[in-house]
Amino acid sequence: QVQLVESGGGLVQAGGSLRLSCAASGRTFIRHVMGWFRQAPGKGREFVAARRWSGGSTNYADSVKGRFTISRDNAKNTVYLQMNSLKPEDTAVYYCAAALLRERLLDGDCDYWGQGTQVTVSS
Repeated sequence: QVQLVESGGGLVQAGGSLRLSCAASGRTFIRHVMGWFRQAPGKGREFVAARRWSGGSTNYADSVKGRFTISRDNAKNTVYLQMNSLKPEDTAVYYCAAALLRERLLDGDCDYWGQGTQVTVSS
């Protein structure tokens, strides 16, 4: 069974940091593009960051550029989202996702999704 399991969410003050983890299992994702999305209360899901599992270029939403970094650890089969300088507007449920094509992932058309982890940033 293919699974993406997020962890690392929580409550943090504005200006603080969190690192989200996405543990992948059930298949190899070496050919996939891995991404992070988020959904704030009352809003639609939005793209946050993406990178191909095997390496290469990354994509970031303008709202997180310079503050968030996506990375992966092959040995642990895990993708990370390091979030620094957090703002109250970063409050959302964060989802990990995977797609074979970068264009599909950027459109939110993903093959696999995690269950999400809550991030709350207090002012």
